[in-house]
Amino acid sequence: MKTYIVVGAGILGASTAYHLAKAGANVTLVDRKDSGRATDAAAGIVCPWLSQRRNQAWYTLAKNGAKYYTSLIKQLEADGERDTGYSQVGAISLHTEDVKLDQMEERAYKRRHKAPEIGEITRLTPAATNHLFPPLDAQYGSVHISGAARVNGRALRQSLVNGARKQGASILQADASLVYEENIVTGIKAGEKMLRSDHVIVTAGAWANELLQPLGIRFLVTHQKAQIVHLHLPDTDTSNWPVVMPPNDQYILTFEGGRVVVGATHENGTGFDDRVTAGGLHEIFDKALSVAPGLTNSTVLETRVGFRPFTPGFLPVIGEMPGYEGLFIANGLGASGLTVGPYLGSELAKLALGKATEIDLRHYEVAGALE
Repeated sequence: MKTYIVVGAGILGASTAYHLAKAGANVTLVDRKDSGRATDAAAGIVCPWLSQRRNQAWYTLAKNGAKYYTSLIKQLEADGERDTGYSQVGAISLHTEDVKLDQMEERAYKRRHKAPEIGEITRLTPAATNHLFPPLDAQYGSVHISGAARVNGRALRQSLVNGARKQGASILQADASLVYEENIVTGIKAGEKMLRSDHVIVTAGAWANELLQPLGIRFLVTHQKAQIVHLHLPDTDTSNWPVVMPPNDQYILTFEGGRVVVGATHENGTGFDDRVTAGGLHEIFDKALSVAPGLTNSTVLETRVGFRPFTPGFLPVIGEMPGYEGLFIANGLGASGLTVGPYLGSELAKLALGKATEIDLRHYEVAGALE
């Protein structure tokens, strides 16, 4: 039996380890639990079909990622994982201009032909929109997408880790470094412990370059800081409210128990500064309360900070590391981590196992992220 070590237990690494373990592989998942992991901070929106991004390679990943959730959640539930953090509550994409709503609706119908998982597409009046999400300003009409979903990143990641463990995977908290002989990666050093393996898979997100530099590899991953605020609406059942996609660059979504999540910031050049800042909070509240003034008197519960990893062209990469044996990598999920991560992890596991992938790997070559 071949052995695999996955370094980095965010959503991508946890999914990779889970799918490897499900296939019967000998797997060790290693993570040092850095502050600012994107998955831990994230509250995900699974609704890629209204995106105006023109990069088809990105859209293919996002579309496939959204579709894959149906299968993944069934697998996890069969493994006894009930708290997956995933719920198909639908989404409402807002605007005040009818022409913009017309364009959204047209885009959704056009894409539903190849993505029937979009579900029902419904144009809603401002009154109907407000009925679905009462805190919203009454001026917004919307397009409702029934197949959209929300994801609690922490809960889903933990379900994948639990599922991997149930399939025999070992989980290790440690600071890992790669062990190699010339151009062959033979394992890792985890603290004082040496672990040998046939393949090492790096899913370390914003910290990947730190891991690869000792090999002489300059991996071009950057990161963007995100601050995300959690609020509470007392005596309010928010469990089935739809995800809200405003006409700005932020979002609003809810979970059970009156919890409302608003954000996120998109901060460049911050390094790994994981502080909650006055400027970040100002930006979040300014945008959120202009869209949903009914949140003005909500309670502030917490603010989470995460670092989204980006590779060149804002397009993820996946594959074997050029010039090295035994080393695989995937990275660059950016703001789409919870949409794309579980699916890309399943594809990465296939690749490492020597199986055919669904995606065309030529669109996501690792060489494009090397200096």
